[in-house]
Amino acid sequence: MKQEFTLTVYTENQVGLLNKIAIIFSRRKISLDSFNSSPSEIENIYRFTIVIRETETVVKNIVRQLEKNVEVFKVFYNTNDEIIWQQIALYKVPTSVIMKDVKVERLLREFGARAVVIRDDYTVFETTGQDDEVDNLLKELSKYSLIEFVKSSRIAIIKSSEGVHKKVLDMEKNDPTNKPINNEFLNHKSMIFEM
Repeated sequence: MKQEFTLTVYTENQVGLLNKIAIIFSRRKISLDSFNSSPSEIENIYRFTIVIRETETVVKNIVRQLEKNVEVFKVFYNTNDEIIWQQIALYKVPTSVIMKDVKVERLLREFGARAVVIRDDYTVFETTGQDDEVDNLLKELSKYSLIEFVKSSRIAIIKSSEGVHKKVLDMEKNDPTNKPINNEFLNHKSMIFEM
């Protein structure tokens, strides 16, 4: 059964990686509901948050394909119950409507929206939340001459994950390139080659 999954992909910052990731989804004809790229908790490692609606079997195959890329460090997939997620939305409304109608002001308070820009001709409000919260405010503001609306992609934190920070620190501790290599024959060059 298809359901919504959020994939968290930790990668290096490499040119062309986004194209490689997009090809994995397009070959399977899977559309992305949401896609976000941001820095992660580790310097020089980026985090893609991808939302798709698919079966768990398909999602597992995608995760395996993604992890075959050299630039991909680790991929997690989670259902909505396993993550904490939010989106940000901006609403542009005529300032004259807000000034006249007290209902709009109450509505904005009810949804936790705050003013970002106030001009004579329009006011921009911002709110964060999940799809239902953002969309419900959109429906309400549509009744009051809404001029423009935009919603960001999803950002998510995995509830049970320690992230990849600990893994990276462990890898750095065990990095074999940091250990000196002792070659016992290095000082006996002439003896080795004289036969």
